[in-house]
Amino acid sequence: MDALTETDERHLRRAVELAGAARDAGDGPFGSLLVDADGRVLAEEVNTERTDDDITAHPELKLARWAARQLAAETAAHSTMYTSCQPCRMCATAIERSGLGRVVYALSAEQLADLRPSAARTPVAYAGPALYDEARAPVEGP
Repeated sequence: MDALTETDERHLRRAVELAGAARDAGDGPFGSLLVDADGRVLAEEVNTERTDDDITAHPELKLARWAARQLAAETAAHSTMYTSCQPCRMCATAIERSGLGRVVYALSAEQLADLRPSAARTPVAYAGPALYDEARAPVEGP
């Protein structure tokens, strides 16, 4: 990992503050903000899984969705998301799809699991790939 700049540290501290606000509101302790190439804060979000009764209401996902709708591709590519914890797989995929250029996080997923063993998830059994010829038809099109 590259060394963090003073600007990175300032924005990362803000993400941690947002995480505290989410916890104080009764939600999971996660917060994120999106910053453009000039260091301007474009948007901030907190976890609202409990208050919104929505298991997908992670701040990283909300910001990735916002960026995909609101930012030009060039702006997104030069933006940085600062977040209090390493994005989960759902959020990481959304971040990649949104075109954001960089993510800086405070806690790793492993550190989070050590701090909150209840955050560890039960593995899901997956089966596949299957039905290749049938499944590829809608992907390939007419």
